[in-house]
Amino acid sequence: MRPRDISRTPGPGRLAVLGAVLLACSPLALAVPAGAAPAAPALTVEEQRLSGAVPQEILRRSGFDDVAPGFARALARTRGAAEAERLAAADGRRLWRRAVDRAQGRGPDAGELSRDDDRPLYWARLGMTRALREWRPAFPLPERRRAALEAAVERASRGQDSIDLPAGGAVKRVLITGFDPFQLDSDIRRSNPSGAAALALDGTVIDTPAGPARVEAAVFPVRWADFADGTVERTLLPYFRPGPRQVDLFTTISQGRPGRFDVERTNGAWRGGYPDNARLSRTETVPVPPGVPTVTPQPQWTTTTLPYAAITAATTGPFPVHDNTSVTEIPAGGTQPVARPDGPTPGSTARAGGGGDYLSNEIAYRATLLRDAVGLKVPGGHLHTPVLNFGEGNTDPSTGQVSDPAFVHDRMAITAQIRSVLAVAVGATAGS
Repeated sequence: MRPRDISRTPGPGRLAVLGAVLLACSPLALAVPAGAAPAAPALTVEEQRLSGAVPQEILRRSGFDDVAPGFARALARTRGAAEAERLAAADGRRLWRRAVDRAQGRGPDAGELSRDDDRPLYWARLGMTRALREWRPAFPLPERRRAALEAAVERASRGQDSIDLPAGGAVKRVLITGFDPFQLDSDIRRSNPSGAAALALDGTVIDTPAGPARVEAAVFPVRWADFADGTVERTLLPYFRPGPRQVDLFTTISQGRPGRFDVERTNGAWRGGYPDNARLSRTETVPVPPGVPTVTPQPQWTTTTLPYAAITAATTGPFPVHDNTSVTEIPAGGTQPVARPDGPTPGSTARAGGGGDYLSNEIAYRATLLRDAVGLKVPGGHLHTPVLNFGEGNTDPSTGQVSDPAFVHDRMAITAQIRSVLAVAVGATAGS
């Protein structure tokens, strides 16, 4: 855009006359009545991607293309903010349950895509938040209330408010978390096997050497801001506190390295700045949200309490499972980062945990920091899955198919091996 030529700006009298003429002639001035609702907020980066051919194909071929239109129609019928908030929460839960049912073979609307696919949930959720952003209600809706509606959709459609761990000692209680697809600017077709596993395992009971274990799952966004706002702690804290539904084991899960699983031994208090799904970067010490239990002073490192030796020795599946002990630190008294294959040294400052310096490391750090803050004495930590790739000949994101047999096979194999990891972990820690 070129700078404006100040010398040609009309004087005050001419400007007033010109403004009055333009206002009178403007169709918008005639069309918009006084007190009309303000323009809808701008779409987020994630919502802008929704219009692309690939997201629309995923929604259509999964049968989830009816989610956002139905939600928008229901929104238009609401008569107040409270009613809209109830709708947002109810429709968010309905979407989560529909995605879980689809992944577990229930329901008639599977569509053409493999049932284990996590992407319909991701894109349908964005359709709902986009519908909220474009909605112009017939009643006053302050910005904070609109934000509350979006938060209700986010929380409910991620399974964060429907965790249902059983009381009593007959069944072990296991809580897992997954993530949305990410790195979508390089390939918008991406799936996240951790999110797919969360859908496939939510509410299921697995057999372990210690008896049956009930698995409950939730999914988290790939956005720095949500983590700083406390989404992880709000979701986990009710099940980390003492009570009849306290977890017996938890693990956060994310996509990691090609061809292997990793049990991450150490987590670091550092955000490395890689752009998130909103194209935002954060390079700083992991911020602890106010109002949640924490450890003071904030530690640079937290450690897993998962039975990593048993998991690496006994888990079965096509991918090797590693006990990953590496970190990157600034040694005490030093100024430059140093890679340490055997964990951090005393007094060092974190620059990357075993799981790196992105949100997978951060969710592990937050979950284990919360564990330590409330004195939870159960196995817990982070599991990295293999990278999920498309099959040979389907690697070009501009011309490739949204799915293929190798892609589906590996995603299902990763989920099956996660189930095996959980069974081994529960069995290894029974009675501890």
